[in-house]
Parts: sequence; C-alpha cells; structure tokens
Amino acid sequence: MAPYDASLSTETLPETPTASVRTVVVGSYNVHKCVGLDRRFDPVRIADVVAELDADVVALQEVDRRFGRRSGLLDAETLRRDSGLHLVHVSDLPDGHGWHGNALLVRDGTVTRLRRLTLPGAEPRGAIVTELALPAGRLRVVAAHFGLLRRCRMRQAAMILDEIAEGESMPTLLVGDLNEWRPGRRSSLQPLGALFGPLQASPPSFPAPLPLISLDRILGWPQGVLRHVEVHRSPLSRIASDHLPLKARIDLGVALPAVSAPLSEAA
Repeated sequence: MAPYDASLSTETLPETPTASVRTVVVGSYNVHKCVGLDRRFDPVRIADVVAELDADVVALQEVDRRFGRRSGLLDAETLRRDSGLHLVHVSDLPDGHGWHGNALLVRDGTVTRLRRLTLPGAEPRGAIVTELALPAGRLRVVAAHFGLLRRCRMRQAAMILDEIAEGESMPTLLVGDLNEWRPGRRSSLQPLGALFGPLQASPPSFPAPLPLISLDRILGWPQGVLRHVEVHRSPLSRIASDHLPLKARIDLGVALPAVSAPLSEAA
C-alpha cells in the first residue's frame, strides 16, 4: 500500500453531513504529460484547466514521464494554490506524482485506505483505489487508465471488479481514460455493467478541438449516485491536452440507503 499525503489526514473523520451537503463534484482529465496541442509543455496551464473544473476530487492520467525515471510532471504547488486540491501521494518515487501515470487530487477529507493495482495486459498500466472520508460522506474512487488492446481492457475491467468486490460497501466511482469508444456489445467495458449497471453514453472527450470519441468515463455505484456528467469545454481546455476533461456531480445522499448489501452481491 502506498503512503498518502499527510496534508489530507485529520485525527477525526468528518461529521455526518446533512442531505443538503452530500453533493461532490468529481473530474477526470488525461493531461497528456502536460503537453498541449501547440506542443508546449506547460504544467501551469494544466493546473489552470483543473481549477476551471471547481471539483472536489479529480483523477488525472499521464502525470509522470513514461520512460526512464517516472518523475512527476505536474505543478503541485500551483494546483494547491489555485484550485485548493492536494495531490494524494501514490508514487513509490519521492518526485513522482502518480502510479502508472494515475494521480488523484482531493480538496478536503481523509484518505482512509489506498491500494495500487498493476493491471494485466501487454503494456504497463495501473489503477489506484482510494477510499475517502469527505465532508459529504464516504466515497471510493478507482482511478484508472486502461490499455489500447480490447482483450487487455477486458482483463483490466475484471481485475478492478474483483478488487471492488473485496472491499467494504460504500459509494464507488470508476474514473479515468478507459480507452474504449465502441458502444453496446462490442465494448470491452461490458463486464463493468455487472456492478455499474447498463453503461450509458458518455460525452465525447477526444480529440480536444473537436471531440468525437468517448474515451473518458465516470461510472458510479449504486444506481443514482451519478447525477450528471458533462465534458468541460473552454478556450484553455481545447489546447492544454489532447483530451477534454470530464466533470460529474455525485449525490452521496442518494447512495447512502443502498450500500447495505455487500458489493460482491452487487457484482
């Protein structure tokens, strides 16, 4: 298990929230190693786009160098200053920002459990499973970046379902670049429907200037926890990366009555 940023920890968990404050805004953004469509490496620009989301939790992909030493590419200080989001420490390197390029940003709350997964497949891929105690309530976020091959994505989806099923029942999100654009039965994401229900169409997020393909996803369990998903379009987001970010509103008040059954039964 990886360490987490001590700035996110408190001695006591957040108090039980009222229904009016159980909404959480969650984002997902493939930052393309902070290289924009103008071929300029600009971590501050990425931080500016993240700040535009005004989210409580954001999963990022491609936050580290891919070859050689996997050092981080983000500007963590600018992210913290401009958006109020803290980087959860998941890397096994002191200067790393992610696990297989996956990172998680959180505004307020406590990390209660964190696991790093090495996903099966023909290329190095991973996921981070983070259980959070937020002011709005408890939430598990699985941040992932799936592979390019269909058969690998199916194995990766199965591994994540197994990992979720072994955990405690709580509202759960799968967030990230899942690299699947096919709808219906041709989709490699169909196994995820066993937990998350029928997979609905997601807003196209790639390529950023004229998005046509829905590579990025935010999925939620139990039914009703995911209230609204939209792609974030702005002049800056259209050039900062080759993907547009996704943004979703999560209603933990809806989720709470449904989490008494074990997740293994739901899957």
